[in-house]
Amino acid sequence: MIVFAHGYDVTPDTYAALLDAWVRAGFVVVAPYFPDEQASAIAAQRGANTEGDLANEPADLSFVTKEILEASAAATSNCPMVKGLVRASEIALAGHSDGADAVAMLAYDTGTDPQGVKFTSLHSRINYRAVVIMSGEEATAQPYAAETGRPSLLVIQSLADTCNPFVNSVKLYDRVHQSNKWFLELRIAHHLPPFDGTDRSDFRVVTTTSIGFLQVSLHVTTGPRSLVALGNQNPSLARMYASGRGPSVSNAPTLVESCGPN
Repeated sequence: MIVFAHGYDVTPDTYAALLDAWVRAGFVVVAPYFPDEQASAIAAQRGANTEGDLANEPADLSFVTKEILEASAAATSNCPMVKGLVRASEIALAGHSDGADAVAMLAYDTGTDPQGVKFTSLHSRINYRAVVIMSGEEATAQPYAAETGRPSLLVIQSLADTCNPFVNSVKLYDRVHQSNKWFLELRIAHHLPPFDGTDRSDFRVVTTTSIGFLQVSLHVTTGPRSLVALGNQNPSLARMYASGRGPSVSNAPTLVESCGPN
């Protein structure tokens, strides 16, 4: 099962093409709506900044994961459609933009959320085996650390992203000290199009690589022999790094940071 967290001012529907690709590959995908992050809630606040709810979202993700696991395992359930569909040993977290930040907080943050709950306790009874962070960054000043179970990590980030600068994802990747991690560097893509399907070429790279990563990490099927080779199939669009050999920020272009249409 993949638990997916959407970005700010959008909904899970924005990522329908990506989520559908994962489902077609054989995964159960759960994509909750964050109450204060979707467009309708933002409009209702008449311009108020609702993005501060981000720090509460790891708890939302933890709650949804546990509810689906219980519904899948229960003899009787309020959600019968998922009964028997989910293996508790094959759980992945994935998110884009603010959703990626929330995923990173749940998996790696060592501090506490606004309710005073330790992030580490939120996933203490969940066996997350894989984490996919798409255009994300560390969301707090607290240090990150590899989670006890050391789930496999895939970071996807574009050099040309003006909403989440390249250096942010590199910094997050470097903070997680473990060998089972990969970084997919997109060369010319922007912030959202590689993940909502409007940039078809980069979207194919993202779907192919993320599916291969999830297959290998969750052991649901025989995955590709080499994730590095998979991510490097089209050098003009993407480059894959592995383990401690992450990308350097020295070659990243200097861009004006802006989260407008891109």
